[in-house]
Formats: sequence, structure tokens, C-alpha cells
Amino acid sequence: MTSRVALDTSALMMPVELDVRLFDELDRLLGEFEPTTPQSVVEELRRLGEKGGTEGTAASVGHDLATDRCLVVDTEESYADDALVELAREGAVDYVVTNDRPLRDRVLEARRPVIALRGRNKLAVTQP
Repeated sequence: MTSRVALDTSALMMPVELDVRLFDELDRLLGEFEPTTPQSVVEELRRLGEKGGTEGTAASVGHDLATDRCLVVDTEESYADDALVELAREGAVDYVVTNDRPLRDRVLEARRPVIALRGRNKLAVTQP
């Protein structure tokens, strides 16, 4: 069965910021998966990418990953974190990938597992 995985802004910036092979790591953890991201995350990455610098570069790469490799979905929520929690609560995704602690806690409260960085460049699943 294919797992549906929602990626947040921090996850999509991991390849540049933290040298994480994001899609390889998800494949290692889950096998077959369908990467998804809310439109609000794509917009946030676009805005961050316009700022330039290291963060801007990471955001631009994240934006490209989101638009090239992910199913971009519309949600009722316009704020990225709220959109990810909405997807988790509604059961639209099986996992949320984030390094954002407040978002992780909200997703776990919504009874969905979170995938986050564990160690230097490996991902691990935290169950609710």
C-alpha cells in the first residue's frame, strides 16, 4: 500500500540546509509513498526563495522539489502549518514530514505519525 506523505516547508528545505536525501530517506522508511504538499507550503517556499542567501537557496530548491515531485493540494487553510494539520486531521495523509516542533506536536495531537530528522541526516517516524 502506498503511504501518503505531506511535506512541510522545513522538510522541503532539508536537502540544502541539512544535507538530507529527503526522498531517498522516505523511500528507506516507507517503501512506496506519494509525496503531497499544500499549496500554502509552495507559496511560503516561493516567498522565502525571493529573499536570497542560504535560506533563499534552500527554499528555491524546496519549491522546485514541491512542484516537480509532489502532488500539490488545495486546503481550506491558507497558513501552511494549519493546512498540514488539516490534512492530518482529515486523514488525507498518513504521515507529515517536518522539523518544526510546534507543528509536530499539533500533528501528533491529530493522531497522525510524524517523520522528522533523527541524528545528522536520517529521518525517523514518531507515532502519536
